[in-house]
Amino acid sequence: MFDLKITGGTVVDGTGADRYTADIGIRDGKIIEVRRRGHGDAPLAGEAAETIDATGKVVAPGFVDIHTHYDGQVSWDSLLEPSSGHGVTTVVTGNCGVGFAPVRPGHEEWLIGLMEGVEDIPGTALTEGISWGWESYPEYLDVVEKQDFAIDVGSQIAHGAVRAYAMGERGALNEPASPEDIAAMARLVQQGIEAGALGFSTSRTLGHRAIDGEPVPGTFAAEDELFGLGRAMAAGGRAVFELAPQGVAGEDIIAPKKELEWMQRLAAEIDRPISFGMIQVDAAPDLWREQLDISAEAHASGSELYPQIAARPFGMLFGFPGHHAFTHRPTFRKLKAECSREELAARLADPAVKAVILAEEDLPPDPNVLFDNMFALVQYSLGRIYALGDPPDYEPTVERTVDKIASDRGEDPLTTLYDLMLEDDATAMLMLPFYNYFYGNHDAIREMLLHPAGVVGLSDGGAHCGMICDASYPTFLLTHWARDRHRGDKLPLEYVVRKQSHDTAQLFGLTDRGVIEVGKKADVNVIDMDALTLHPARMAYDLPAGGQRLVQGASGYTATIVSGVVTRRDGVDTGARPGRLVRGAR
Repeated sequence: MFDLKITGGTVVDGTGADRYTADIGIRDGKIIEVRRRGHGDAPLAGEAAETIDATGKVVAPGFVDIHTHYDGQVSWDSLLEPSSGHGVTTVVTGNCGVGFAPVRPGHEEWLIGLMEGVEDIPGTALTEGISWGWESYPEYLDVVEKQDFAIDVGSQIAHGAVRAYAMGERGALNEPASPEDIAAMARLVQQGIEAGALGFSTSRTLGHRAIDGEPVPGTFAAEDELFGLGRAMAAGGRAVFELAPQGVAGEDIIAPKKELEWMQRLAAEIDRPISFGMIQVDAAPDLWREQLDISAEAHASGSELYPQIAARPFGMLFGFPGHHAFTHRPTFRKLKAECSREELAARLADPAVKAVILAEEDLPPDPNVLFDNMFALVQYSLGRIYALGDPPDYEPTVERTVDKIASDRGEDPLTTLYDLMLEDDATAMLMLPFYNYFYGNHDAIREMLLHPAGVVGLSDGGAHCGMICDASYPTFLLTHWARDRHRGDKLPLEYVVRKQSHDTAQLFGLTDRGVIEVGKKADVNVIDMDALTLHPARMAYDLPAGGQRLVQGASGYTATIVSGVVTRRDGVDTGARPGRLVRGAR
């Protein structure tokens, strides 16, 4: 007797091996039989409480997303969307040095301001939505463990919270750490890993700032602090040292290489993986290749360096529901304050209103408001802003830039931009890629994806609510890279599945999942690859306190299964909540 059988599917098992036809038997949350089917082979015998006919469909492992920011969202959202709608069955939170534990009583709002500034999650939503009820990091895990989710959740202990807890205001203001400070932080980190943290995270990226403008605590940490915390992490157990490293500043391209030098030494000393964010930047368009080469050399010498890479251009989406070029026009400001969303869309479509807004001068940005100068960036980037379309095209040609469309129409580019944003009842979103699109295509991303040291990450699920929705990248990997790409070579489906299941699970020691194999955790996707579609991003207003966020759906997932339980059927939540907190390597 099986709890669930999946019959006749084309199994892409997550190892990278060739696909095959098989029946799968699941019981007590595990895969207990995989019966390969050939000409004349008998099907898997035995009754099942439920059978899914997967004939003509792909059966793949559940995806493991290692770079998310659901640290607060776990308090109010058992679904953990958008990730759970894209075949993801395990997420890892606590990245980039920001999290909500440990926290001294009375300092909760400071941690909220840190997360709001770095990850663009509305502070009002975090304030209303987080349950709190902890001080130490182990207590935080205890609170999370009491909840049931649609998918599994793992967590990392974050440098920013640790530094502020151990050093108080000195730590929050990035003052140098004394040996005593480092020892105090080390105790907290080791305690966190022993309690079940999957890793320790830090940020050294100058763009990561709290809502008050202060860089994330730990941004300027000296080597003795970084190595002290790395040793403490290793002493606590099997874990990953994750960081957002220093990037290119102006003409200085040396900093990222210096970062790799100390990372390589630390990885060798503590014998633990180090994973760092890596993207292509215009100021040094080939630096990523050097970083990949250094990472490969590190692996050859025994140091595990894993660049986390993005599956598509790294930038922002904008339109009338979020950031855009007309936010500081007086008429738009007035209408937004007075109208409902439906009324605003109708008024913006009025030719007379449009003419007034286009003719107005911008109000000056407020230096005290985060991202309040985004309108100016948009206005000066019309040659790099793309209309995405439906389904969205994340590798658009120059013909889809606002400037080119305006030229073809014989219009002023801002007029064209306005009209493009009016589409779909003024909900259309356009893309401005900042990184990973220097050559106007995905060839660099493809090379990153193919590199043996590269690991797929940087989805930022749950974060950057007003700018991106890259939590949808698992579906994008399947549709764009394995099926639809027309501007260059595709990637084999077997490889794409492995990169976001087996490889990401293995990095964090989650060896009980990520492949279709007898004895493994029954986290499985049944996918209609012919019907699989990534929908356009849209603005939702479903965060606590009415906060808004960009979400992006998909269709074509016949079933998503977590621990042997169907959590989504044809993309619809079943209400089942088999997901649990994951403590430590498995």
